[in-house]
Amino acid sequence: MRHGKKVNHLGRKTAHRKAMLANMACSLIEHKRINTTVAKAKALKQFVEPLVTKSKDDTTHNRRIVFSRLRNKYAVTELFRDVAPKVGDRPGGYTRIIKLGNRLGDNADMAMIELVDYNELYNAGKPAKKKSRRRGGKGKKAETAPVAPVTETASSEEE
Repeated sequence: MRHGKKVNHLGRKTAHRKAMLANMACSLIEHKRINTTVAKAKALKQFVEPLVTKSKDDTTHNRRIVFSRLRNKYAVTELFRDVAPKVGDRPGGYTRIIKLGNRLGDNADMAMIELVDYNELYNAGKPAKKKSRRRGGKGKKAETAPVAPVTETASSEEE
């Protein structure tokens, strides 16, 4: 049974795990993508996504909350100054995990975790999505209004 097992302990004590996740989150914010194991990437995703959500609202209180988790003032500054405006319109899902295969030494499953909006290769081919709306019926009538025909201008008058 897995009652009450919400956290992957990653084979570490609590203090070591929190410090490791804070350091990995700082590296992710600084470099925009990092390579790690799949288990650590999934744990990091749960750790960093609430912090990015907090950074969308730049208040002193939110900065202090994020700093208490990250423990690095340069990473906090980067998160609030650069990352937050870029993901401001996204309603969650700020990171992407891409599996890379197995590590040579111990055959561990490796993955790359990255901030979604900083990968131009993935975002280039896809058109921008419209925001989903629950009541979209009113907008359709305005779009289907008849358009006046275009008349010819100067080229027909010269002949």
